[in-house]
Amino acid sequence: MIRSLLFSSTFVPIFRTTRTSPSNFLGFHCLPFSATARFTLVSVLHCPGIGVRNPASFCSNSLSVSAKPTLFMEEVPAANEVQLVEVLDATNDDHGGVLVEMDKAMDSEVFVPILRASISHWKQQGKKGVWLKLPIELANLVEAVVKEGFWYHHAEPKYLMLVYWIPECAHTLPVNATHRVGVGAFVLNDNKEVLVVQEKSGVLRGTGVWKFPTGVVDEGEDICKAAEREVREETGIDTEFVEVLAFRQTHQAFFGKSDLFFVCTLKPLTFEISKQELEIEDAQWMKFEDYTAQPLLQKHEVWKCINNICVTKIQQQYSGFSPVLTSTAFSSKQNFLYLNEHDMNRR
Repeated sequence: MIRSLLFSSTFVPIFRTTRTSPSNFLGFHCLPFSATARFTLVSVLHCPGIGVRNPASFCSNSLSVSAKPTLFMEEVPAANEVQLVEVLDATNDDHGGVLVEMDKAMDSEVFVPILRASISHWKQQGKKGVWLKLPIELANLVEAVVKEGFWYHHAEPKYLMLVYWIPECAHTLPVNATHRVGVGAFVLNDNKEVLVVQEKSGVLRGTGVWKFPTGVVDEGEDICKAAEREVREETGIDTEFVEVLAFRQTHQAFFGKSDLFFVCTLKPLTFEISKQELEIEDAQWMKFEDYTAQPLLQKHEVWKCINNICVTKIQQQYSGFSPVLTSTAFSSKQNFLYLNEHDMNRR
């Protein structure tokens, strides 16, 4: 995670010696550091006039050894000075930046000088964005990192990602995920009955309104698989995905994010309902005309529009978008392209 670098810095180094006369030697001062961090000593010839905010070419005359230093020396930079500076291990991204993944416990007083030296090093290399991934176990470093100019990018259950922009211009770092993706499942059996549920939570709780099974697409999950999963979880019915009939986009939805909602049609493979007790109040097969006749569904334009699409689909006068496995030139991994397969097959 941390490695030695031939580097000149105005910050307190891990170890420093000078090639001046004995009368100029200032001695050693003991300062605390994290015993869990591993360091490698590299002696560096100091180039006068080089500071961490103005890095230049490094002058090296060094011997590398492995050690766990417990002594620090603090002195005024002098000519022909040899010093050690530690920098963070990082991997390059595809856009001129670096990613640092912290995995060792460290005190913020030790970490901050190393972080500053690292940023100066990356600046000299012409790097742009710095992505710092802090696992939840290193939450003690967050305040210190923010004070150094980093800001939050996104958080997951086990880590927090912070970012920093090195160039003196507006940053071009991509923002956090802007949309949440949801699915609604139109499942019709041979008796022209639609699969519907009543929910125990949400805006329709206690209203008696019947609705399609719905849910949110998980990370790394395809829309078609999410629709099948949600139907199975809420009703116990196994299905086969057919098409995306339509999708709707709204804004300022879940925690201010935009929302994409895909209306999908699925073919039932089983028919005996076993509702989910935690979220579903009731589930049943209902005549489609009874479902569409519900006052609330007649009141809202978006539901009326969706119902009209479903009717047209039942009449076999509407073709949606079916998933077709494809791959790209950049990866052998396959993914789904949703297209109007009906019209494509007529060519």
